[in-house]
Amino acid sequence: MTPTILTVAGSDPSGGAGIQADLKTFSALGAYGGAVLTALTAQNTRGVTGVLPVPASFVTEQLDALFADLDVAAVKVGMLGGADVVEAVADAARRHGIRHLVVDPVMVATSGDRLVDDATVEAIRDRLLPLACVVTPNLPEAAALLGLPAVAPEEAADAAAELHAKGPAALVKGGHAAGPDAVDVLADDDGLLELRERRVETANTHGTGCTLSSAIAAGLGHGRPLRDAVRDAKTYLTEALRAADQLHVGTGHGPVHHFHAWWTPEGTPA
Repeated sequence: MTPTILTVAGSDPSGGAGIQADLKTFSALGAYGGAVLTALTAQNTRGVTGVLPVPASFVTEQLDALFADLDVAAVKVGMLGGADVVEAVADAARRHGIRHLVVDPVMVATSGDRLVDDATVEAIRDRLLPLACVVTPNLPEAAALLGLPAVAPEEAADAAAELHAKGPAALVKGGHAAGPDAVDVLADDDGLLELRERRVETANTHGTGCTLSSAIAAGLGHGRPLRDAVRDAKTYLTEALRAADQLHVGTGHGPVHHFHAWWTPEGTPA
């Protein structure tokens, strides 16, 4: 049976990140995707020029409408924007008994700039993480969740373990680090797991965090154990990065190739 996976996130009209990347990932991995919008953005491969938040009450209305009708196997949460929206999602997760909640805490831009205020960070940490099965921060986001000025790559394992102590398994991503390998560290009830792939040299990295967390949600929706879902997701993202330069989308940081296993940029089967 095809699982239904839900994304709760912002919209990227350029198609590389946000709900657009999430839905592409679900489809590529054999799942049916639904989407709850938390924000509209004006953006392209070169940056974000505007954000229009969706009121928390309407986020709740979207969630309730979907859970009243769809058999949702997993939920991926991305950009939420404000503490009131975080609370709305947490309340829905409790009321509807979400089975697999994957939280991608979109809080810090690649530049290092904070995208949300302190109240939103606290709400994610205190209200949402205890309900999640796994949280997937990059190094700056792990630091924000732990109240630290920074987390160095060599501190990723300690940060993952500390986040896991707050409830969910924690996958601290090493994409912001340097070196020949992209190293992520997962902390769960079985201890620490290091996931290492050769770093892909490409400027087309738009939506990597969205894609990885969505791939994990898809794996969980298919019934995969968490560690297997995380391994599969990292492999899928790595292959999507390797194929990213084939797409030629935009003039900035283009998207990964979500359908690398299905078709080439010329439209022919892969």
